[in-house]
Amino acid sequence: MHVVRTLDSKLLREAQTLAVSLAEQAGDIQLAALRDGNTIRYKGTVDLVTDADIASEHLISTGILAAYTDHRLTGEEGAIGNLESDYRWLIDPIDGTTNFAHGMPHWAVSICLVHHDSPVMGVVFDVARNEMFTAIAGEGAFLNGEPIGVSAVDQMMQALGATGVSYDISERGSGFRLWEYFNDNAQAMRRAGAAALDMVWVACGRLDFYLEKPINNWDVAAGAIICIEAGGIVSRFNGEPYQIDDREIAASNRRLHNQILQLIPQTTVPRG
Repeated sequence: MHVVRTLDSKLLREAQTLAVSLAEQAGDIQLAALRDGNTIRYKGTVDLVTDADIASEHLISTGILAAYTDHRLTGEEGAIGNLESDYRWLIDPIDGTTNFAHGMPHWAVSICLVHHDSPVMGVVFDVARNEMFTAIAGEGAFLNGEPIGVSAVDQMMQALGATGVSYDISERGSGFRLWEYFNDNAQAMRRAGAAALDMVWVACGRLDFYLEKPINNWDVAAGAIICIEAGGIVSRFNGEPYQIDDREIAASNRRLHNQILQLIPQTTVPRG
């Protein structure tokens, strides 16, 4: 992934401060919804949205565009702001909505600032654990202000990985084949339902790799810059650099990446 180096460092630090504050405020909305009651509606057969999603997205999007009137913003509900701007915000107010709606304490607020199609600032807030993951391009990655780094595992059979499956039931077969194949070729696989957390858990060494297809950029963009700044690598399934609008992603501690890429093509063949 190419990161543009002609960046306004003051802007990025101010943007990160704002993103952290908005993520914390969104987290307060979400915890209150769990405590006081939360309305759930379905966008598809299994894909749902909650009142807390809507309230959190409104808080984050209005906060960003009030501070950066010349930027654009993209989330699950579409794009707003200055669509010609070189700066684009990608937000997911609740990544892991199904977990959240069921009271499972595994979801995150994900906010990323992109410059010329490269993520340059990322914030992922694990609300239930009160863990704030942050990164700015070229400045390292942090968890609650402390530096983090990827694991040192270099053998697949010693590696813990993660993936996910689509809300589109028609696309789930390929996702389950991916999970099954890597489950047979790694120490273990996990499917926890929050891509943003999978990415940052690679960044802090709790996971050794993560891969998923299809995936949305607002789910993984912030995690991508955090993972890279923690010493990891992020790519497409064929090894080409990850681009911000790709629908597939492979992230690892770097040591395992070639092994992962060699295994991926075999997952596309259904088992007999």
